[in-house]
Amino acid sequence: MTDTLRNPILAGFNPDPSICRVGEDYYIATSTFEWYPGVQIHHSRDLANWQLVHRPLARATQLDMRGNPDSCGIWAPCLTYADGLFWLIYTDMKRYEGNFKDGHNYLVTAPAIEGPWSDPVYLNSSGFDPSLFHDEDGRKWLVNLKWDYRQREGGDRFGGILLQEYDVERKRLVGPIRNIFAGTEMKLTEGPHLYQRDGWYHLLVAEGGTGYDHAVTMARSREIAGPYEVHPDNPVLTTRQDPDNPLQRAGHADLVETPDGETWMVHLCSRPLPGTRRSPLGRETAIQKVEWGEDGWLRLAHGGNAPALEVAISGDKSGVAQQAPAEEERYTFAPGALPAAFQWLRTPEPDRLFSIDARPGYLRLFGRESVGSWFEQALVARRQDTHYCSAETELEFEPDDIQQFAGLIAYYNRFKFHYLAVSLNDSGDKVLSVMSCHDEWPSGRLDIAEGGVAIEPGLSVRLGLDIHERELQFRFAQGSAGWQPIGPVLDAGLLSDEGSGRAHGYFTGNFLGMAAHDISGRATPADFAEFCYRRNAR
Repeated sequence: MTDTLRNPILAGFNPDPSICRVGEDYYIATSTFEWYPGVQIHHSRDLANWQLVHRPLARATQLDMRGNPDSCGIWAPCLTYADGLFWLIYTDMKRYEGNFKDGHNYLVTAPAIEGPWSDPVYLNSSGFDPSLFHDEDGRKWLVNLKWDYRQREGGDRFGGILLQEYDVERKRLVGPIRNIFAGTEMKLTEGPHLYQRDGWYHLLVAEGGTGYDHAVTMARSREIAGPYEVHPDNPVLTTRQDPDNPLQRAGHADLVETPDGETWMVHLCSRPLPGTRRSPLGRETAIQKVEWGEDGWLRLAHGGNAPALEVAISGDKSGVAQQAPAEEERYTFAPGALPAAFQWLRTPEPDRLFSIDARPGYLRLFGRESVGSWFEQALVARRQDTHYCSAETELEFEPDDIQQFAGLIAYYNRFKFHYLAVSLNDSGDKVLSVMSCHDEWPSGRLDIAEGGVAIEPGLSVRLGLDIHERELQFRFAQGSAGWQPIGPVLDAGLLSDEGSGRAHGYFTGNFLGMAAHDISGRATPADFAEFCYRRNAR
């Protein structure tokens, strides 16, 4: 029996997948960048249906990203299992613009995916995308990109893949540092993973940058330190010459073997808006069936090197029903824990930002720094994972100053957002206005749409938005009145990795959520009764 699964398997912002198997259980770790807690881990038993089960970097001793710029934070985690433990390697990137990248690499471990996860072991800061390889002889090796801050003529700043041994007892890297692979003519060599098979060490890397020239390269050697020969049909996976493929930017991959000996590759991809090179959903995770040939090299099972939107599954995975996501997800805020779909920005001290216990049945946000702050802002949001969607919430908020505002936000980063906010006007009247930052880098200039609407004080207001591919329209309702549109039709495509195209690239994805800001410093609270996310039919 043969069936198919449809990509992506992790929709919305879920880049840089790292996969491992423990018995019948599969786990994928993905990057979270500036969103807290750090690292998303999804679980599956059939490779088709995945559920978010944990975000392990959840306390200040493991991760504090206050001050990290946009698209910094957690880059390219690597999740492995050996010796009865899960091993999670990650980079906390503190700066990525310009010639320098200040990123620090750490290791945490846990006996179970739910934890408890250890405090981190510092590894190095020589580059990003670290990966831990467990050799058959019991030794452990770290590989990571070496960052070369110099811009050489005809070259790039990606200085090759470094190899160094990790000493478990001493909890540190030991021995010589070797540069084992300089990459190919595609350049921008990063995202390394090592595997061992039939007497060969196989090195998998990402090349071409994480944009539309992205690719997966493989090379092999009899010795772990090289030299490595490149795959004869390289690149193994790419859409760099396939602009009509619905899965663009394919690259940054990892491999897993099933109990019956099949091999699968997970990789990042994006689904740009039709007719554009804009990806508001960010980089997502897809999966491909791969096979080892008689020559010992790995290739896509369906042939060629382009990712497939639909992948045939057979053997012990046949007959699996891939579940479609729910059309509607409605979140209420009972005391206890924030619903798992939501994250916040940067800080390991969420109690300063929000509470779900202060007023039972409500999410209370405490207005903090301005929208776009790199330190502390009260913004709680979930990923946009389809090009046609809606979001709604109900807000109770009584500002007493123009410096206080709260509402519904579509947020990519500090330079790209659309915000429907309740505040006061100069006359002291409570008004609802649309504020946007239209990828105004580096100024961050704010545009406030004309035609703000006066609303009744003392009453809650319902806030909504609808996204139809490139268009975003806010709406509102109060009391028994029906929904009314507010503000202009906005550019939803702007809230993407690529944005306007005139600034510079980012690596996350659009989020929809609730926000409260009080730049007076008085932490004025805003209460949200619920949040509803709908995936709308096209």
